[in-house]
Formats: sequence, C-alpha cells, structure tokens
Amino acid sequence: MKIAILVSRILLGFVFVFFGANGILHFMNPPMPPSDAATFATILTEHKYMTFVALLQVIGGLLLLVGRFVPLGLTILAPILVNILLFHIFLLPQGIVPGLVCSLLEIFLIWAYRLSFRGLFDAAPEVS
Repeated sequence: MKIAILVSRILLGFVFVFFGANGILHFMNPPMPPSDAATFATILTEHKYMTFVALLQVIGGLLLLVGRFVPLGLTILAPILVNILLFHIFLLPQGIVPGLVCSLLEIFLIWAYRLSFRGLFDAAPEVS
C-alpha cells in the first residue's frame, strides 16, 4: 500500500508541476479546435487567470512531490481538478481521460491521507 501511495503521489505531483509550469512558461502550446472551449480558454488566458491557476498547480504538485504537507497539496489541487472535469464534461468531452485519471489518483490519495482530513467532518468543531 505504501508503494501505491508513493507512486500515486509522485505521478500526480509530476503531472501538476509539469502542466503548471507549462501554464507559466508556455513551452507547449497545443492548438485548440475552434469552439466555445477555445473562446473560454482564450479569455481566461488573456486576463492572466490561468497563470494564477498554473501557479497553484505548481505549488500543489511540489507539495506532493516533496512529501511534506501532502493534505494541503491535495486540498489546493482538488478544486482545480473539479474545474478540469467540468470544462471537459461541458465544453470539450474528447479530452476528459487525463482529468479522470488524475481525479482517481486524487481520490485515492485523499482516502490514503483520510486521517488528516477528519477534522473537516466534525459536526461541532472546537474553538480555541
């Protein structure tokens, strides 16, 4: 089980560091088919929204790769993955497979680190 957790953590971390760095440095620019998805992505890119998302991807991915503050990294990456899935479900369905794979890795890692998340589900949390 430890090996599966380690491999999942490193794989997910590498994916987000690589594609987050691409969002900042633009070393890979695949063409998008003309559609509403391309228009939406262009607007987000031109207004630097995607640069901020890419920075969060790099931070979350590095936390996973380093192995420190992994629950924080998973928490940063979770809403990004939700948006990746929603983008592909509603705008560009043919590219959903990588998002699904990364989402499965994320869910597996959240389950593996579930003890770190147990405070989120306290019905009456303590106040200091």
